[in-house]
Amino acid sequence: MDLKNIRLEDLFTEIRRRYECTKKPSQNIILIGPPGSGKGTQAPQIKEDLCLCHLATGDMLRDAVSQGTELGKQAKEIMDRGDLVSDEIVIGLIDAAMNEPRCERGLLLDGFPRTEVQAEKLDSMLFHKDKKIDKVLEFKVDDDILIERIEGRRVHVASGRSYHVKFNPPKVEGVDDQTGEPLIQRKDDNAEVLRKRMTAYHDQTSPILNYYRNKNILYTINAMAAIDQVQQQIHESIYNKIF
Repeated sequence: MDLKNIRLEDLFTEIRRRYECTKKPSQNIILIGPPGSGKGTQAPQIKEDLCLCHLATGDMLRDAVSQGTELGKQAKEIMDRGDLVSDEIVIGLIDAAMNEPRCERGLLLDGFPRTEVQAEKLDSMLFHKDKKIDKVLEFKVDDDILIERIEGRRVHVASGRSYHVKFNPPKVEGVDDQTGEPLIQRKDDNAEVLRKRMTAYHDQTSPILNYYRNKNILYTINAMAAIDQVQQQIHESIYNKIF
């Protein structure tokens, strides 16, 4: 990045933001919840508030493939065969990201781990870096209200910002609040796909809640509450307050 082309005001704003973050806890946080539970809505706020790097598994794999990294080449070969990328590759991507300046204050993981085995492998990698997962936030939502959430979801592809046509609409219909770029509805945001994803979530991901509960780092968020109330619960969880 050429700093000469950045406006002085923008540079000082970023410096001020990072300075304010030094007053807040450095943490590694995992978001767990079914599709449509609100993780995509809340993650950008958590990221900005604590100066964490937001690592979503799908985005990491796409970036690695497009950049042609060694792990990206391995992932592309596997995905081209139609196979699932191994846990080791995903953890390798997380490991590599942790060496970047953007991740020096901690990670915000979304989409990984999905199973208890993955959770154990992640813990092992972090242990060898003398780090650990500090908080796991479970976004709890009843299955029967998720379809409305999913079918109304709209996404800004470049940033990952998520909106909802009813519950969290953009200021201008169909465009991102910050960039003015168009929002999309993902092809898999429909009831049929949701039911399959919910079955996979309950079969595979839910058991890892007990794994983190036994470590006393699991915080359950009532993700059916209003957005500002969900934000308050997250804030209280991060700062270890009782609610």
